[in-house]
Amino acid sequence: MPIVYTCFCTDIIHDGHLNIINEAKKYGDVIVGVLNDKSMIKFNKFPLFSFEDRFKMVQKIKGVKQVVVQDEIMYDNIVSKLKPDYIIHGDNWKYGAMQAIRNNVFSLMDKMHGKVIEVPYTYNEKILLLDSKIKEKRAMPEYRRKRLKQLLNLRDVVKVLEVHNGLTGLIVEKTVVENNGELDQFDAMWLSSLCDSTAKGKPDIELVDMTSRFNTVNEILDVTTKPIIFDGDTGGKIEHFVYNVRTLERLGVSAVIVEDKIGLKKNSLFGLDVEQQQDTIEHFCEKISAAKKIQLTDDFMIIARIESLILKKGIDDAINRANSYVNAGADAIMIHSKEKTADEVFEFCDKFRINNKTTPLVVVPTTYNYVTEEQLYKHGVNIVIYANQLTRSCFPAMEKTAKDILKYHRAKEVDDRIMPIKDIISLIDEL
Repeated sequence: MPIVYTCFCTDIIHDGHLNIINEAKKYGDVIVGVLNDKSMIKFNKFPLFSFEDRFKMVQKIKGVKQVVVQDEIMYDNIVSKLKPDYIIHGDNWKYGAMQAIRNNVFSLMDKMHGKVIEVPYTYNEKILLLDSKIKEKRAMPEYRRKRLKQLLNLRDVVKVLEVHNGLTGLIVEKTVVENNGELDQFDAMWLSSLCDSTAKGKPDIELVDMTSRFNTVNEILDVTTKPIIFDGDTGGKIEHFVYNVRTLERLGVSAVIVEDKIGLKKNSLFGLDVEQQQDTIEHFCEKISAAKKIQLTDDFMIIARIESLILKKGIDDAINRANSYVNAGADAIMIHSKEKTADEVFEFCDKFRINNKTTPLVVVPTTYNYVTEEQLYKHGVNIVIYANQLTRSCFPAMEKTAKDILKYHRAKEVDDRIMPIKDIISLIDEL
């Protein structure tokens, strides 16, 4: 019998999947690939269920002769192994980033003189309801909260981009790109106090209170499913910090980053140009320990941010603090630098990794932005945060648009560089 192959990356089986299987059976023996988690999160939604559960789910479908693992987004390896006569897929891959997968499959099957069958994507009220329920489930706190830890086990580098409202959250949620035959997307969101304050027109000195910042968290949680890392600044008083940790955990936030400074918060990129005081190791460890004790789950992460390099105290001080903070219960270490080269960050990471192979390392390459994620990974970095790029890119564009409307007394001159409103609206899902 001819071999008919299709690949599923889904948490549920609905009428659309069964339609593909029924169509496939007309042509031969049906083999279904289940995309593994590591590949699935590069372009699709984070799976709700384990790979093993998804594999067993497909095995139960009537008419499926064999179920296999597909361990890459593109089909090269699986086609080489199975040599299918047909590949069948829904026609939804004609649009967006999935076109790259479609092109890959057509190219492979042309070389093998095989055939690609495209089935009209099935839309009905039942499927739409199921999809909506799955999306809502992904956004539930108990699923979202643990997702950052899961990503650390699946990704070489967890890529995090700054958000400051629901719309920027949707950009991070839905942006998928194709590059050299690979699909990729951001893994998580960084809710920066700098960008949150800036969006509200306030200075970045912890002036925007936690009630307001939690409102921003809720705006983003309401329309997205990806994990959030929250910028906790200095954390304030220990008594306040533990309360805020409990609130963040309950909301479904995955982690808080707290920096080892005290006093009026000043942005670290000012360095020694402004007065900044680093906390004592003992007091900061007490803050970490107190927060860890009140957690209700093992999913939430407290990430200790070290300011030693910012304050010119050297690598040894940073290493000493990192080891102390880990012993106090910190789930990860963020090392911060405002230098234009990554040399001191690399040195810190290399020295830290000599005795600690497992604690995740976090960096924010704002000033040393020439460094690639691959280079950072080679030095033991696990999480890369792009901390303010969306804010910094939108303000110049909006200011330029405002000036040109004033200059020309109409909006025609700005039209070729602004997004059609229907494209923006399309980001927003309707229930």
